[in-house]
Amino acid sequence: MIRPAEFRDAAPICKIWNHIISNSIATFNSQEKSETEIKQAIREKSDRSHGFFVADENGIVLGFGTYGQFRGGIGYAHSMEHTIYLDERAHGLGIGRHLMQALENHARSNDVHSMLAGVSAENDAGIGFHKALGYIEVARLPEVGRKFDRWMDLVLLQKQL
Repeated sequence: MIRPAEFRDAAPICKIWNHIISNSIATFNSQEKSETEIKQAIREKSDRSHGFFVADENGIVLGFGTYGQFRGGIGYAHSMEHTIYLDERAHGLGIGRHLMQALENHARSNDVHSMLAGVSAENDAGIGFHKALGYIEVARLPEVGRKFDRWMDLVLLQKQL
Protein backbone atom coordinates (compact mmCIF):
# COMPACT_ATOMS: atom_id res chain seq x y z
CA MET A 1 0.00 0.00 0.00
CA ILE A 2 1.26 3.47 -0.87
CA ARG A 3 0.42 6.07 1.76
CA PRO A 4 1.64 9.47 2.93
CA ALA A 5 4.73 9.29 5.13
CA GLU A 6 4.28 9.86 8.85
CA PHE A 7 6.77 10.65 11.61
CA ARG A 8 6.64 7.01 12.71
CA ASP A 9 8.18 6.12 9.32
CA ALA A 10 11.37 8.09 10.01
CA ALA A 11 13.35 5.12 11.37
CA PRO A 12 12.64 2.72 8.47
CA ILE A 13 13.14 5.51 5.92
CA CYS A 14 16.48 6.28 7.59
CA LYS A 15 17.50 2.64 7.42
CA ILE A 16 16.72 2.38 3.69
CA TRP A 17 18.27 5.75 2.81
CA ASN A 18 21.41 5.27 4.90
CA HIS A 19 22.04 1.84 3.40
CA ILE A 20 21.91 3.40 -0.06
CA ILE A 21 24.10 6.34 1.01
CA SER A 22 26.75 4.02 2.44
CA ASN A 23 26.72 1.28 -0.17
CA SER A 24 25.74 2.61 -3.57
CA ILE A 25 26.14 5.26 -6.22
CA ALA A 26 22.37 5.85 -6.39
CA THR A 27 23.07 9.08 -4.51
CA PHE A 28 26.23 11.16 -4.52
CA ASN A 29 25.53 12.09 -0.90
CA SER A 30 27.89 10.41 1.54
CA GLN A 31 26.44 11.84 4.77
CA GLU A 32 23.86 9.63 6.46
CA LYS A 33 20.43 10.96 7.41
CA SER A 34 19.09 11.16 10.96
CA GLU A 35 15.55 10.40 12.06
CA THR A 36 15.22 14.07 13.04
CA GLU A 37 16.15 15.14 9.49
CA ILE A 38 13.61 12.72 8.03
CA LYS A 39 10.86 14.00 10.34
CA GLN A 40 11.74 17.56 9.37
CA ALA A 41 11.61 16.64 5.67
CA ILE A 42 8.19 14.99 6.11
CA ARG A 43 6.90 18.13 7.86
CA GLU A 44 8.41 20.51 5.26
CA LYS A 45 7.06 18.51 2.32
CA SER A 46 3.60 18.53 3.87
CA ASP A 47 3.76 22.27 4.59
CA ARG A 48 4.72 22.97 0.95
CA SER A 49 2.18 20.52 -0.53
CA HIS A 50 5.01 18.37 -1.89
CA GLY A 51 4.56 14.64 -1.73
CA PHE A 52 6.33 12.25 0.62
CA PHE A 53 5.03 8.69 0.41
CA VAL A 54 5.98 5.26 1.70
CA ALA A 55 5.30 1.79 0.38
CA ASP A 56 3.99 -0.13 3.36
CA GLU A 57 3.30 -3.85 3.43
CA ASN A 58 1.76 -5.11 6.66
CA GLY A 59 3.39 -2.31 8.64
CA ILE A 60 6.82 -2.74 7.05
CA VAL A 61 8.16 0.20 5.03
CA LEU A 62 9.67 -1.19 1.82
CA GLY A 63 10.46 2.11 0.15
CA PHE A 64 9.72 5.79 -0.08
CA GLY A 65 9.38 8.57 -2.59
CA THR A 66 9.31 12.32 -2.32
CA TYR A 67 9.68 15.43 -4.41
CA GLY A 68 10.54 19.08 -4.03
CA GLN A 69 11.13 22.14 -6.14
CA PHE A 70 13.85 21.57 -8.75
CA ARG A 71 15.54 24.92 -8.14
CA GLY A 72 14.81 27.88 -5.92
CA GLY A 73 12.77 30.85 -7.05
CA ILE A 74 9.24 31.47 -8.27
CA GLY A 75 10.14 30.72 -11.89
CA TYR A 76 10.72 27.06 -10.98
CA ALA A 77 7.58 26.67 -8.85
CA HIS A 78 6.06 24.13 -11.28
CA SER A 79 9.18 22.00 -11.82
CA MET A 80 9.98 19.32 -9.25
CA GLU A 81 12.75 16.79 -8.69
CA HIS A 82 11.92 13.47 -7.10
CA THR A 83 13.69 10.80 -5.09
CA ILE A 84 12.64 7.17 -4.83
CA TYR A 85 14.53 4.53 -2.85
CA LEU A 86 13.56 0.96 -2.08
CA ASP A 87 14.65 -1.60 0.45
CA GLU A 88 16.63 -4.33 -1.32
CA ARG A 89 13.77 -6.79 -0.65
CA ALA A 90 11.42 -4.62 -2.71
CA HIS A 91 13.35 -4.53 -5.98
CA GLY A 92 11.54 -5.96 -8.98
CA LEU A 93 8.10 -6.05 -7.33
CA GLY A 94 6.61 -2.96 -9.00
CA ILE A 95 6.79 -0.92 -5.81
CA GLY A 96 8.94 1.77 -7.43
CA ARG A 97 6.33 2.19 -10.18
CA HIS A 98 3.56 2.53 -7.60
CA LEU A 99 5.54 5.12 -5.65
CA MET A 100 6.24 7.07 -8.85
CA GLN A 101 2.56 6.96 -9.78
CA ALA A 102 1.64 8.35 -6.35
CA LEU A 103 4.25 11.12 -6.67
CA GLU A 104 3.15 12.07 -10.18
CA ASN A 105 -0.56 12.05 -9.28
CA HIS A 106 0.11 14.18 -6.22
CA ALA A 107 2.28 16.56 -8.25
CA ARG A 108 -0.36 16.91 -11.00
CA SER A 109 -2.99 17.78 -8.40
CA ASN A 110 -0.67 20.56 -7.19
CA ASP A 111 -0.11 22.13 -10.63
CA VAL A 112 3.32 20.62 -11.23
CA HIS A 113 4.19 20.75 -14.91
CA SER A 114 7.58 19.04 -15.04
CA MET A 115 9.11 16.23 -12.98
CA LEU A 116 12.86 15.68 -13.06
CA ALA A 117 15.18 12.91 -11.94
CA GLY A 118 18.90 13.21 -11.32
CA VAL A 119 20.44 9.75 -11.74
CA SER A 120 24.07 8.65 -11.58
CA ALA A 121 25.26 7.77 -15.07
CA GLU A 122 26.57 4.53 -13.54
CA ASN A 123 23.05 3.58 -12.38
CA ASP A 124 21.77 1.77 -15.48
CA ALA A 125 18.81 0.33 -13.58
CA GLY A 126 17.71 3.79 -12.39
CA ILE A 127 17.99 5.27 -15.87
CA GLY A 128 16.10 2.32 -17.36
CA PHE A 129 13.39 2.59 -14.70
CA HIS A 130 12.76 6.23 -15.53
CA LYS A 131 12.81 5.72 -19.29
CA ALA A 132 10.28 2.87 -18.94
CA LEU A 133 7.97 5.35 -17.19
CA GLY A 134 8.19 7.94 -19.96
CA TYR A 135 11.08 10.05 -18.71
CA ILE A 136 13.39 11.43 -21.40
CA GLU A 137 17.08 12.01 -20.93
CA VAL A 138 17.62 15.76 -21.31
CA ALA A 139 21.22 16.20 -20.10
CA ARG A 140 24.42 14.51 -19.02
CA LEU A 141 26.56 16.55 -16.69
CA PRO A 142 30.13 15.25 -16.60
CA GLU A 143 31.94 14.87 -13.29
CA VAL A 144 29.52 16.92 -11.18
CA GLY A 145 29.33 14.37 -8.35
CA ARG A 146 32.04 12.86 -6.21
CA LYS A 147 31.76 9.71 -4.15
CA PHE A 148 34.00 6.76 -3.29
CA ASP A 149 37.04 8.88 -4.28
CA ARG A 150 36.00 9.33 -7.89
CA TRP A 151 34.14 11.79 -10.08
CA MET A 152 30.75 10.76 -11.40
CA ASP A 153 28.46 11.98 -14.16
CA LEU A 154 24.82 12.91 -13.57
CA VAL A 155 22.00 12.15 -15.99
CA LEU A 156 18.94 14.40 -15.88
CA LEU A 157 15.66 12.86 -17.02
CA GLN A 158 12.41 14.76 -17.39
CA LYS A 159 8.72 14.06 -17.83
CA GLN A 160 6.05 16.63 -18.58
CA LEU A 161 3.06 15.86 -16.40
